[in-house]
Amino acid sequence: MSRSPRHAELVEQLAELFLAEGFAAFGVGDLAARLRCSRSTLYLVAPSKEQLVQVVLRAWFRGAAERIEARVARAGGPAAALRTYLNAVAEELAPASPAFYADLAAHPPAAAVYAENTEHAARRVQELVRDGVRAGELRRVDAAFVGAAVAQLMHAIQRGAIGEATGLDDARAYRRLADLVLDGLRVRSG
Repeated sequence: MSRSPRHAELVEQLAELFLAEGFAAFGVGDLAARLRCSRSTLYLVAPSKEQLVQVVLRAWFRGAAERIEARVARAGGPAAALRTYLNAVAEELAPASPAFYADLAAHPPAAAVYAENTEHAARRVQELVRDGVRAGELRRVDAAFVGAAVAQLMHAIQRGAIGEATGLDDARAYRRLADLVLDGLRVRSG
């Protein structure tokens, strides 16, 4: 597979298109027409539409993770890092349309990519909680429990259960999760 600047540009354009409109309804010919390239150019990115979707989703999540971690690195302390992390996840998911989430849910390989990234995010939240407790910025809690509870909520967001129950899209659900976790873990004075 080519890793040329054109390859990166196509993956980025496909990610924008998938987030805005989903991916299930597009054939490779449709995608080539929308991106003004040939089918053979898209086949340089991946040999099939299913693999193309996976390549694009993996690249998008990898880029999102890098942007999120860059923001976390600039946060002022563990509690701020936790808030920054959860809010940055929400911001990264904000461009995703209902069509994108519907296609994720209906396409097991794509759902698996989302689930992998949700697992990573849950582990990262657990680390950030642990860091915040150690630093005394978050009240003493069982970080493994908080991480497991947050993971369950993240998986419920990813599966669409939170959206179905509340009407919140994934980005807004992550913002509410940030509020819930940080308000619940705030060090109480007095």
